[in-house]
Amino acid sequence: MVEEPAFGGRLETTDLVSAVGAVVDPELRRTLGELGMIRSATTTAGLASVVVALTVTHCPAADRIERDVRVAAMAVPGVDSVDVRLETMSLDERQALIERVRGERRNRFGPGTLTRVIAVGSGKGGVGKSTVAANLALAIKHRGLRVGVMDLDVHGFSIPALLGIAGTRPNRVDNLLMPPEAFGMPTISIGMFTEGDEPVSWRGPMLHRTIEQFLADVWFGDLDVLVVDLPPGTGDAAISFGQLVPDAEFLLVTTPQVAASDVAVRAGLLAARLGQRVLGVVENMTGLTQPDGTVLEIFGSGGGDATAKRLSTPEAPVAVLARIPLSIALRAGGDAGSPIAATAPTDAAAIAFADLADTIIDSGSSRAGRSLL
Repeated sequence: MVEEPAFGGRLETTDLVSAVGAVVDPELRRTLGELGMIRSATTTAGLASVVVALTVTHCPAADRIERDVRVAAMAVPGVDSVDVRLETMSLDERQALIERVRGERRNRFGPGTLTRVIAVGSGKGGVGKSTVAANLALAIKHRGLRVGVMDLDVHGFSIPALLGIAGTRPNRVDNLLMPPEAFGMPTISIGMFTEGDEPVSWRGPMLHRTIEQFLADVWFGDLDVLVVDLPPGTGDAAISFGQLVPDAEFLLVTTPQVAASDVAVRAGLLAARLGQRVLGVVENMTGLTQPDGTVLEIFGSGGGDATAKRLSTPEAPVAVLARIPLSIALRAGGDAGSPIAATAPTDAAAIAFADLADTIIDSGSSRAGRSLL
C-alpha cells in the first residue's frame, strides 16, 4: 500500500482516498472526490480517519454519506476500523462546488441539450395529462433510463401527490436546489414551495421567471429523459417553456370525445409554431371494460384520431401513439401516490403506458456513449 503526502502534509493512503472519494453524494449525484468533499483520508495502524466536508450544516444526507464512507473505507485492505468526522464547507468552498456541478451552462435543457425533453400538454384540464406524465416517466425509467420530472402546471400542480411526495421540499445549497426523488426520479414542482391549499396566483412575468429558475437552479444530475408536465392550454407558461426549451418534444393528451378535438389541436399547433416536434397524441379514458368483456365508451370515440389528423401535415404526420383505457387501478393509484406503472404493471392501462414508453424511446435518435454535459 503506497502512502504519499497530501491534504496539508498529513499522510494519505492512496487506496483509501480513492475508495472514499468514489462514494456518491445522494443529492448531487456526483462522487465526493469530484465535488471536493473529502478533506482528508489517512490511515494509522489499521485505523482509517476520514474528514468529509458537507455542503450545509444539518445536511439531510449526512447519515447516508457517513455510512457509505465508512463502508467504503472498511473495504480497503489493511483497514480494521474507521473514524469519520463530518464538517461543513465554507462559503467559498460551496460556491466552488456549485460552479463545478453546474458548469458554464445555466439552462442544461436549452438548445443543444442531449437530454430528451418530453413535454406533456393538453388543450384543457381534466383530461388526465398529469396522470399520463407521471406514469409515462415511470414507464420510461423502467426501461433503464435516467428520468427526471418537472411539474410546470403552476396553477394546478398535482405531480407531487401523484408520485407520493406531497409535502416534501427540495434541499438547498445556496441557490442550487436538489429535488426530492420519487420512485428514483428527481422531481420538482411549485407545489413543493406552497403551504396547504394556498393558491398560486401568478401572472406572466412571474411564471416566466419560475420556469427559468427551474431550468437553471434545479440540479437533476445527468438525465436521459426529462418529462415535463405543462399547464393546459396555450398561455404564458407554455409559450415561455417553448422559448426556453425549443428542442423539447410535445406529447398531446386528449380524450375520445370528438368535441374536445378543437381545444386539443390548438395546444399542438402552438407547440409546432414554437419549433417543438409533435411526437403524437395520447387518447386517455378510451373506455371501461365490463365484466362480460365489452367496452363501455363513456366519453365516446374518435377524438384522438380527429386530433391527430388535424395536426398532421404531409411533411410531419401525427399519429395516436397510445389509447389509455379507463381503469379503477389507475385512479386509485393516483389518489394513493402509487402510480400503476410502478405498482400494477399488469393492469391494462399500465401496459398501455409501457407500450407508449417503448414507442417514444424508439422514436428518438440514440444518445448512447455521448456526454450529457
